[in-house]
Amino acid sequence: MAVRPAAVVEGAGEARGDVLREAAGGGGESPRSGASLSSTISASQVAAAGDERLRSLDILRGFALYGMVLVHFHQKMRIEMPGLEDLIGWGVWMLVEQKSWSTFAFLFGAGFAILLGRLESRRAPIAATYGRRLAALAVIGIVVELTTGFSILFEYACWGAVLFLIRRWPTRALLVTAALSAMARPVLFAWTAVQAARAGLELPLPARVALRRAMEAAESGPDYGALLSARWELFVGKLPHAWKDLLPDANLCLFILGLLAVRHGLLQEPRRHVRTIAGWMAFGAISWSLWWFVFRTGLGEPRSTADVLLAAVVGLTQEQWLCFTWMGAVVLLLAFRPVWTERLRAFGLAGRMALTQYVLQAIVLDIVASGYGFALKLRPFMYVPASVAFFAAQAALSSAWLSRFRFGPLEWLWRTVTYASPQPLRRHVPDVGEYSR
Repeated sequence: MAVRPAAVVEGAGEARGDVLREAAGGGGESPRSGASLSSTISASQVAAAGDERLRSLDILRGFALYGMVLVHFHQKMRIEMPGLEDLIGWGVWMLVEQKSWSTFAFLFGAGFAILLGRLESRRAPIAATYGRRLAALAVIGIVVELTTGFSILFEYACWGAVLFLIRRWPTRALLVTAALSAMARPVLFAWTAVQAARAGLELPLPARVALRRAMEAAESGPDYGALLSARWELFVGKLPHAWKDLLPDANLCLFILGLLAVRHGLLQEPRRHVRTIAGWMAFGAISWSLWWFVFRTGLGEPRSTADVLLAAVVGLTQEQWLCFTWMGAVVLLLAFRPVWTERLRAFGLAGRMALTQYVLQAIVLDIVASGYGFALKLRPFMYVPASVAFFAAQAALSSAWLSRFRFGPLEWLWRTVTYASPQPLRRHVPDVGEYSR
């Protein structure tokens, strides 16, 4: 079974995956229309989200980090096995793969809202501060993508700029934008396919697909220089070359939903919003079920206008929305059973250094899995024990580092660039007990 990172987003099987990959790229009362972010987040919420941290977000980031270790073992190191062992790979694909990326995207939007709320409450220069933050993330993302092949950070920086521009929109406008973002690329692909079918033509293979295949071939070879060259060509090839390359995707949708979750207090005060959280959990589970058991088996190549409308429905009910179910379960567990905050402390510590640990994952896995490195392979039954051991090492590293320092190394660098001045790094008193207080 060959699984690609974006296969779920494109919404079709491996037989059409290369083309469909390009099709998708990647509560409380509503606040008054046009309200600033700070006016929709109470002072207590800003404090909880800022100085004292939202521990649930750190724990969610930790879960996402673990999920990405598991997924990358499957994607980069798998040994194809028949029979029951192959079901392990299917389980990773169906239950974890896109949900980990989606969780990170949602939390990016939530973190954006929290930071903006803090900046507005302090009357800090928002545009300059956030511009530096996105620029720093873009540079880190480019370096990571070229050296390890992990590409999501640069995309986050780009769509983060769009999120900044629409941050003051009223909730209804943002929800409509989120829905259109989820539908845009699937609908464009379906419309293009319908027009090609009516003209008796076949859809050409997108140039990015050939570049991606060339990079994958280079990854299996021993020449790191050739791999760097292939990664650079793919990076340039993914930059916008036509208007359709500027269409939003699921990342922007999730950014917006994360922002709205903070705007309405779902993450800060989940006990007051149980029905809303439960509703999104149900939506995630239903979307996942529809995608896997209805659309995936019944959606063929688009041939008619009805298929274009169906593509819009598929865009709205993507299987990666199962992340809402997982995130809602964790948030409600921590809200109603606070003892689990300490029990899940390892995830919280890793989540506090999410950027550093993500980049560390990328470096280690690229060396371990690629041809220029060790080219190691794993049977599916080793995914879980190997990923648990890897993540345990990351959590231990986070614990040791945070006992001496306030931030992870990349987090410190990112904050220093964001605020245009060196941030205090060392702790005056060693402490890793934030998750027990």
